[in-house]
Amino acid sequence: MLKSLFLITLTLVIAIGGGAGSVWWMMEEVQDFGALTVGQWTVNPTEGTPEADPYAKARFAREGKLALGSSEGAQFVAARDSTGALLRGNCDYVVAGSVPASRFWTLHPIGPGMSPTTHSSHSLALLRDSTGASTITVSRHPAPGNWLRIETDGAYRLVLAVYDTPTIGTADFADVALPRIVRERCDG
Repeated sequence: MLKSLFLITLTLVIAIGGGAGSVWWMMEEVQDFGALTVGQWTVNPTEGTPEADPYAKARFAREGKLALGSSEGAQFVAARDSTGALLRGNCDYVVAGSVPASRFWTLHPIGPGMSPTTHSSHSLALLRDSTGASTITVSRHPAPGNWLRIETDGAYRLVLAVYDTPTIGTADFADVALPRIVRERCDG
């Protein structure tokens, strides 16, 4: 009897632990089905729609995003820098390059303990050089110019949301020019 009870308990622990672990892995590590990659950025044209896969729907709900209509815009997400390393809170990055033509865009971090409403940059509040180009420093440490504050030591992602853009109307995201994320330095 004790042997049967042990085997039943072991089976339940493996089943529940394995199920929870596989859901965590799908939610955190696996890219959405149908997602497209452009440089370091990923976009899912079906995000927030009934056509999205179940894990993308769950991730979308967990992160509290608002669905954009296909003609309203898109959200590009980056979890890695230009070398392929994960974005980490103890490193400083520079986001430089062009953003798709749009009426308005925002850049904000998402991750543990970060609120996109308190720390974000947007297209109407950028300092630009004489050519019209701008760069944004992403760091825990204050920086001159355009600075996006990060409040974590761990991994995080950057979200570039573009609104009212003709880019989204085209089906070919491969030709979209997006900024590069270049690591400058790391603490420790």
